Parts: sequence; C-alpha cells; structure tokens
Amino acid sequence: MMDMIFPDEYKRVGHSRELHDAEDKRIYFLTKYMIVEHCNAKRSYTLYEVNHHGEKLLRDVESLKVLASGEEIVHYDKELNIKDRTLLIETASNICKGNINTVIFTGIDKHLTFVHKPDLSAILDIEIVDVVPPEPSWLASVVRRLEKSGIFGDLTIRFTENLTDLRRFEGENTVFPCSSSGLKGKCLDCDTIEDDGALLVGCEISKTLFESRFPERKYSFVNICPFKSDVFKPSKPFITRCCRSEKSGIVTINGIRGAMVHWGASEFDVAKAIWDLIADIRKNEEEQA
Repeated sequence: MMDMIFPDEYKRVGHSRELHDAEDKRIYFLTKYMIVEHCNAKRSYTLYEVNHHGEKLLRDVESLKVLASGEEIVHYDKELNIKDRTLLIETASNICKGNINTVIFTGIDKHLTFVHKPDLSAILDIEIVDVVPPEPSWLASVVRRLEKSGIFGDLTIRFTENLTDLRRFEGENTVFPCSSSGLKGKCLDCDTIEDDGALLVGCEISKTLFESRFPERKYSFVNICPFKSDVFKPSKPFITRCCRSEKSGIVTINGIRGAMVHWGASEFDVAKAIWDLIADIRKNEEEQA
C-alpha cells in the first residue's frame, strides 16, 4: 500500500488548468507534483508526480505518474493555513471515504497543496505535563497560545494535557511550596510548621527547605517533581517544567523522551524546547529505520 504523500513545502506543487500536447514540455525546477484542473462542468482534477532533468529554472519533463484523478480527488472549499500539517491531515482523513483518496487545499495566500492517502499515525502526540492551580495551567496556557500562532505548524504534532490537580492534597496539615498557588494549607514561603504529621507536597528542593527550616519535625512527602513524581509517569513524548534550570533540555523519564523547561521559562524557551524535542525524536526514528 502506498504511503501518505503530503509535500513538505507547497512550492513543490505546481498547478495547471490543462495539459496540452505542446512541444514545450518543460516545468519549473522546484515542481515535484502537478495538479491539473480540467475545465469541465464538474471541475475535476488529476494529480501527477513529476520527474524531470536539467540544470535551468525550466527543466525537461521525463515522466508524469498519475497519483489520483477524477472522483478520487476533492478540492476543499475553505481556505486554511496550509502550513498547519496536523490540521490538513486530520481534515483530509475525515473527507477521504470510499473512492476519495486525495484532498486539495487552498491556503490563505491562494497557494495549493494536497494530502494523498492521509495517515493519522503521522501525527505525533505531545503531552503537556503540569500542575493546577493556577488555572489554566501556566504551561498548557503557553503551549496553546503558541499552537494557535502557528509556530508548530510544520512539526505535524498535536497536544494533550496531563495536569495534576494539587487541590486533591489540600488540608490543614498539608504544606505546599509557595503561597502564590492559592492552595488551602500551609506554605513553606510564609508559614511555620509547629507540629509533627505534616504532608509536604513538592519536589526535592521543597524537601530540602522543609528539613532546613524544621529539622525536628516528622512529616510525610508526596513528590511532584517530573523526574521522581509519585503522581505522574509519562507514556508518550512530553513537555514539562522544573524549578532547577540546570535540568532544562531534552530528558528521558520512564524511558520516554521529553522536553524540560524552567518554571520561569519564556514563550520563546517553550517553543524552542518543543522544536528541539521533535528534532530529537525524528532523528532517533531515522536512525532506527
């Protein structure tokens, strides 16, 4: 079975109203695929794969291979961001039923591209791992805003959220790292722990701070650090955050590759971390192929 064909760049896709038996059978050097629009009552299309040779801007066509034609092709009737590869694959997958195996898309800039035999498995799921409150999760909010901007369009990814709600641990004897969370309980940055039996919910830094401030107190501990979490184990590639900036970068947790950013990371840092993660994953896939 032929794999999905979805050109990396729409500059590889040519568009012609008709193919004629003219003596000049040259084509623009970047063109790898040609969409031919037939001027008939139903406006049908033929999609070709093009082989050509030469060194100039216009090159000699060696062969044209038909990939789809007629009722196999649908031209989507709305303009989309054709740099959003996940959107186009998902849209084409919903349309390609029965004899239909190809969807032509028009971009906001009027350029054309297509998805032939869409394959949803080409989309890589990335898990956003964070805590709430605050709500919405800071990291999820940043990633969703970046996603909406289109900065991840070329990566063929989609995001799911794995958020740990720390309100499940709220209580009079619970100690959280920081009062800015608004959680009900005590906080290391502003409260004094006078009795044994506290439940500390935090990371190794929180644990060290607790023991430094209250060395005589007996307590229990729930670790929410992504590296040693008692409440989270990744099952797919992920992005998360840590309070220790030296741990930022591409990491492996539970045998799964992910990206770690600092709690104070900027939007640029988050975007770069995701791009670096996808590059790392794709490189490993190529090496294992």
